[in-house]
Amino acid sequence: MTRPIESIDRRSMLGGLASMGGLAASGTLLTVSPGSAADAFRIRLQLGWLASNGVMGEVAADALGYFAEEGLELEIVPGGPNIDGVASVASGANNFGSISSSPSLMLARSAGIPIKCIAAGYQRHPFTYFSLERSPVREPADLVGKKVATQGTARILLRALLAKNGIAEDDVEVSVMGGDMGPLMTGQVDVVTGWKTNINALSILGDDRVDMALWDTGIQLYANPYYTTDSVLAEHRDKVEATIRAISRGWGWAFSNPERAVDFLIERYPNLDRDSELGAVGLVLGYSFDNSTAENGWGTMTRENWQAQIDIYDQLDQFAGQPPALDDLMTLEILDATADVRPKLG
Repeated sequence: MTRPIESIDRRSMLGGLASMGGLAASGTLLTVSPGSAADAFRIRLQLGWLASNGVMGEVAADALGYFAEEGLELEIVPGGPNIDGVASVASGANNFGSISSSPSLMLARSAGIPIKCIAAGYQRHPFTYFSLERSPVREPADLVGKKVATQGTARILLRALLAKNGIAEDDVEVSVMGGDMGPLMTGQVDVVTGWKTNINALSILGDDRVDMALWDTGIQLYANPYYTTDSVLAEHRDKVEATIRAISRGWGWAFSNPERAVDFLIERYPNLDRDSELGAVGLVLGYSFDNSTAENGWGTMTRENWQAQIDIYDQLDQFAGQPPALDDLMTLEILDATADVRPKLG
């Protein structure tokens, strides 16, 4: 899975609000396209990234007929670097979304966009700091004096990591990178960043690779959170619950049938490399299921974790106005309503 963390800054978020022409404040946010069947409700799932193994469960659920059983029709709308997925959902162009990282939702809600998180796809965030044995970074203190290359949208994550661990920003030399890990191999930098599930990009680093997960540094974000708008929740809550039931069943099936899940993924997206996806599927499922999901089911999340995220971003002065209220940002009601269906695996 190749995608950066979408950490939206103040200017881009406010610009997005302006480009929406006030739709976010109008309350008329839902546009539902008719399905192919007269009684099918179409779920237009807007991604915050190009389609890849992050929708393995959705693809499996669709192929197995789980959406159809719920009276739904699924359309997966790919995102990308030039697509504002949150604005797309908030404007009503699409009625459901999944984005790479939870900070995007916090910043959107703070800026007045009425979206709300209803489930967490990954229990731990795959974002990782990669180094080599010649100059290893195994814990935050090892960053002192190092040259770190990170994606422009992920610089706030490094700032949060440093602040959380009492390290001065001047103690680290930071540059901006894309998806190329080459500068680490040539010695231009000591550390590069990316998603641990991106098997293709990481292959260049070989056996000398050293990983420091963002999660393990104390910055514990959710990845692939699912969200919709306040109005969709109010007007079509039954469809939102049905969507989560279908998606969770798909991910549960993928957990038990990983190779076949990869086959479904390649059938839908033939541009993906099957060998690479087979190499990544264990990681993807490992981030999707853990002890928390074994107890509480796929998609679980906690109020405590969300509040901790709000607090660290507030400390770093990242919100355009007031930090979002927890109950405006997320709800556990959809997870509670689907608790009997969401697979308890880990």
